[in-house]
Amino acid sequence: MSVHHNVTAVTPESERLRQQALDRLHVVDSLPEAIYEDLVRLAAAVCETPIAVVSLIDRDRQWFKARIGIDDHETTRSAAVCDHAIRNPGELMEVGDLAQDARFADFPIVAGDTKARFYAGMPLVTQEGQPIGTVCVVDHAPRALSETQRASLEALARVTMALLEAHGQRHQQDVLAALQETAAAPQTVEAGTETSAIAILELQGFAAAVDRLGERAVEKILASLDPVFDACLRHDLGDRINRVTSSPEFVAMLVGGDVEGRLAALRNAAAVQSAQVGLTVLMGAALSDSVGSSLQAMYLGADEDLSLQKDGLGWQSAG
Repeated sequence: MSVHHNVTAVTPESERLRQQALDRLHVVDSLPEAIYEDLVRLAAAVCETPIAVVSLIDRDRQWFKARIGIDDHETTRSAAVCDHAIRNPGELMEVGDLAQDARFADFPIVAGDTKARFYAGMPLVTQEGQPIGTVCVVDHAPRALSETQRASLEALARVTMALLEAHGQRHQQDVLAALQETAAAPQTVEAGTETSAIAILELQGFAAAVDRLGERAVEKILASLDPVFDACLRHDLGDRINRVTSSPEFVAMLVGGDVEGRLAALRNAAAVQSAQVGLTVLMGAALSDSVGSSLQAMYLGADEDLSLQKDGLGWQSAG
């Protein structure tokens, strides 16, 4: 059995909005969490399948926040059945026999060692209506879910999405706390001077780096970045930088005029450090005159620019 639905058209604009919604959650490349492992165990148990995954569809890959029954942390997006599932955000996609479906018969998960035959995936949809991934189950034999199993998989997807939204909210709170701590730091700055720019510097591939190098080694790398970035700032003007709690991310507050030179210094330092440590550090930035002067508005602007950086664009070209 393979059920075909009306598929939502994918356009560059719809994909940009979808990707930004995923980026705002700051969950891709995050470390494993027991609650998500529990969710995939439940999905596998309820649906009676050997494989279950919380899958997030990133730019050119499918990344697994949690998985049971498979070893890989991610796959290419072009070989992801879940990439097809998210094209109809409101409906569970069920494919009774992947090997008999021309869309999927040649996919590595079907033709390779996993020998997947059955797939069912419920899209994870943000509050803005953007599909960012799925909770899915896979079996080695053709089959179909019962109505109870379908309803349960849909419910688990709703629970998972609520957890992902909460993750994004906690991250934003942590960033704002770091910014407020930065703003409260002693400053030799004229009264009335406002923040002129916020920059976010984020180490990419955090979970994979921890898995490969170990958490202590990655934390050592992050600790080594702090003084390098700090040296790019003008403390006499009130510039500050802080590490975001439990995150591979730094947030810098730049005060006073003529911040372009300091932003360029931070960007250059990120590029140099990326080459030296063998891990990519990207930077997003926002100026107060382009997004407003509140800390939250500036952070959201910098975060959106960081998303553009991940697309291969820059904050200057986006302006």
